[in-house]
Amino acid sequence: MPQKTPLYQAHIELGGKMVDFAGWMMPVNYQQTLKEEHVNVRSNVGLFDVSHMGEIRIKGSEALRTVENLTTNYVGGLFDGEAQYSLMCNEQGGVVDDLIVYCVKKNEDYLLCVNASNTEKDFEWIYDHNLGAEIINESDSWAQIAVQGPKAYELVEKVIPGFRSDKLASFCFLETQYAGEQCMIAKTGYTGEKGFEIFVDKKVGQDLWYDLLAKGKNLGVLPIGLGARDTLRTEMKYSLYGHEITDETFPHEAGLNWVVKADKKDFIGKNAILLAKEQGYRHKLVGFKLKGRGIPRQSYLLFSGDDQEIGWVTSGTLSPSLNESIGIGYIKPEFAKIGSIFNVQIRGKFIPAEVVKTPFVKPN
Repeated sequence: MPQKTPLYQAHIELGGKMVDFAGWMMPVNYQQTLKEEHVNVRSNVGLFDVSHMGEIRIKGSEALRTVENLTTNYVGGLFDGEAQYSLMCNEQGGVVDDLIVYCVKKNEDYLLCVNASNTEKDFEWIYDHNLGAEIINESDSWAQIAVQGPKAYELVEKVIPGFRSDKLASFCFLETQYAGEQCMIAKTGYTGEKGFEIFVDKKVGQDLWYDLLAKGKNLGVLPIGLGARDTLRTEMKYSLYGHEITDETFPHEAGLNWVVKADKKDFIGKNAILLAKEQGYRHKLVGFKLKGRGIPRQSYLLFSGDDQEIGWVTSGTLSPSLNESIGIGYIKPEFAKIGSIFNVQIRGKFIPAEVVKTPFVKPN
């Protein structure tokens, strides 16, 4: 049976169209269309239930050593209240998961926010590669709400007493309280817009959700489902586990070498990643636009002008912001330059496409 987030009842009351996503009952959209929800995030502000994400705490005197060994980014550079995007990799250099590391207390307390579909897998991986830290799966304790859009700062300031968005830098967070319960506000997100991800005790998660909706009415706030979440991140060319990154993906081929700090530390998969990088690219991740009709979907194949198979689509959609068909995919390096033309096979037909600069849209 799929699990339900602490906000499940609110989704039902708001007319959410519920589906099973990564083992969780989640709304695809509400009473608005996907396009209306998407555009509202780009122009006003939207609320996303991301309570299905996993939260794993690593604490104790060996916490830093353990997190450094598990992740590719340099955790030792973080101070209290700072966060970073990172990867966990396997011994072969493939990506176990992408995640955000929150430094609660330098050297001894870190919170890892991982993908919902990978929470159990990640917890076992972390547990099996622990170097002496205390490992706690806190996923059942938290509700998590993402507040995203040009008016996100104004909305959160209305709801969290004394909070000032200008006092918090990007990829930083602060611990506070909401309705007398623990709360953490992080200036992070998955849309490219201004915004926060708010972690709150699950007992008051639904209260916070409705509070944000009520106080955001004059800002045009809307609840946003999984459909718009995916189109928003695709317009930014943000990777999604199971699409752009998998257990076989090397970070450099996914354009994620910027979070691999091999010169600063050792970590699981380091030698394999360095060897793969030295050997060059098997394929590169690119963004492209279709030059004909159709929508590129995951696993559709890419072909050269002389009908040679050269790659595959990882994500694709009709961009609500551009009203154009856009896609992300892996392609042989010689076809990865901006302006390169290739074909996407859609229902037996070859549709021309062009590699373009990303992100596809400039956030507000």
